Amino acid sequence: MAAALRLAGVCLGRVWPNPAVGCLIIKDDKTVGRGWTQPGGRPHAEFEALQMAGAKAKGATAYVTLEPCAHEGETRSCARLLAGAGVKRVVYSVSDPDPRTAGKGAEILKKAGVQVDYGLLEEEAKTLNKGYFLKQTEGRPLVTMKLATSRDGKIAEREGVETRITGRQAREYSHHLRASHDAILVGIGTVLADDPDLTCRLPDKDVTSPVRIVLDTNLRIPVASRLVQSANKVPVWVVTEQTEIPPELAGKGVEIVSLGNIKNIKQVLELIAQKGITRLLVEGGSGVNASFLKSGLVDDIYWFTAPHLTIGAGGVPAFRDLDITEPKDLPNYKKSSEEGLGKDIVEILERLD
Repeated sequence: MAAALRLAGVCLGRVWPNPAVGCLIIKDDKTVGRGWTQPGGRPHAEFEALQMAGAKAKGATAYVTLEPCAHEGETRSCARLLAGAGVKRVVYSVSDPDPRTAGKGAEILKKAGVQVDYGLLEEEAKTLNKGYFLKQTEGRPLVTMKLATSRDGKIAEREGVETRITGRQAREYSHHLRASHDAILVGIGTVLADDPDLTCRLPDKDVTSPVRIVLDTNLRIPVASRLVQSANKVPVWVVTEQTEIPPELAGKGVEIVSLGNIKNIKQVLELIAQKGITRLLVEGGSGVNASFLKSGLVDDIYWFTAPHLTIGAGGVPAFRDLDITEPKDLPNYKKSSEEGLGKDIVEILERLD
């Protein structure tokens, strides 16, 4: 099952709105089939593993990181595919919260005479697909915040000026982080100051860049920006309070999404989840960072620090005024790990519920 979870991890960031699933088919202590969810969410992991196993699937055991789906679409459900292939036993880590499956997949298998066991590495499987579970249970994606600060907690030398904080190894790590998320979000301030492209610049040709989301209250995104100019290649969604699309943006491939109040982070996240996103990476400026942190909906923080760099009092802090007066109101996080990246450090913080 640990190997199946590693397979599932391969497809994180590329399969939304579906979960990332891994499957191994074992017969006579040998792996005869392996699969993981394909880009775009289909085919599913079980289908891929059965294709590889062929006739060897009969009498075998399938290890799957999530309950095999029960709903029928363009193809048969994974539960029926496994049963039809003659698999003798199915072991899965955790039940699928999707009401179309939720226990129904296991029932289909049992009725077909397949032995079903579940709960193996359950917590690890839940952690891997936390975004998918949050979308099903809370109607929002997993939210990861990425920060890169100097020793004294600054993200730039001054407002409106792009400052390179971390080195090559940290930046490469950041691009892998982007690749593992469905979407990346910034505010219009970051777009106007840095003109970022927000893509994954990695040598692996199979890596896809996440959907790029901009919070832009008054729809100020420049037509000449890198985001707009590349929107036909990598999707760009602009969340705004405006309802009319400026003529100069029409035909550029940018999707304009209107929301009454984009300062309401909960509503922004619900909107993003409704559009299928399960894993969101926030790479905002100090204002966006503060808004998300105050919302209490940031699940993980990847905090990159350059201990060798001090910017000073004139620098831009990682968070604009959080407007918190009582220590008890501060968001609660614990450090789960730390890693050195050349001269830099990345700390991973997890929210305490």
